[in-house]
Amino acid sequence: QVHLVESGGGLVQAGGSLSLSCAASGSFSSINTMAWYRQAPGKQRELVAAITSGGSTNYADSVKGRFTLSRDAAKNTVYLQMNSLKPEDTAVYYCNARVENSGRYFRYWGQGTQVTVSS
Repeated sequence: QVHLVESGGGLVQAGGSLSLSCAASGSFSSINTMAWYRQAPGKQRELVAAITSGGSTNYADSVKGRFTLSRDAAKNTVYLQMNSLKPEDTAVYYCNARVENSGRYFRYWGQGTQVTVSS
């Protein structure tokens, strides 16, 4: 079992910044990819940013240039720095991890953290 503990989030004015972190713990051989998704009311969950074990990142077009995802492999933790926030960034943000255990891959989700950007 793998547990993802998210922290950060909250309320910020448009143009402001917030930082999210997600720490993975539990039993696994390695973490393949960690990512942040978000889901706004009435919308589907969408990928915000992802980072591989090799450090490669990809971002949703809507956040490129504003969000930065980084990873501390030793701590099994990822950090999402969100700058120049917009009201449309308001959503519940979920951490996701794809882990490898005994040659099999599993996906896990965090509980979600609310990000609200006021105009």
